Amino acid sequence: MAATSEARQLATAAAHAAADKKASDVVVLDVSDQLVITDAFVIASAPNERQVGAIVDNVEEKLRVAGHKPVRREGAREGRWVLLDYVDVVIHVQHDEERSFYGLERLWKDCPRIEVEGLDERVREVSGEESP
Repeated sequence: MAATSEARQLATAAAHAAADKKASDVVVLDVSDQLVITDAFVIASAPNERQVGAIVDNVEEKLRVAGHKPVRREGAREGRWVLLDYVDVVIHVQHDEERSFYGLERLWKDCPRIEVEGLDERVREVSGEESP
């Protein structure tokens, strides 16, 4: 079973909100076939705790304006790995070191990626890569 259209829309909005604050390597995974508790993961990273916090704040604000509030928020105090649980979508904003160490994409490698229109170009701009 694929992620619901509502979950896809929420994940897309979260991914763009993360990119707005210069998140790197933003990935959206459809985990609905593997987990019964959520449909999608949004994974984003930043090089320092301050930027992790800015990304989290922007994601929460953009989704709040769209009428969504997380049911749980964990890790904000430390700023190394913040989890925002919106039930159908779980957002992970990680410090680069945590992302490398825990390798969520590796753990969920069998889950298909959800393509987010315009996101690849935005993330490339942040990383300084040239567009093809």
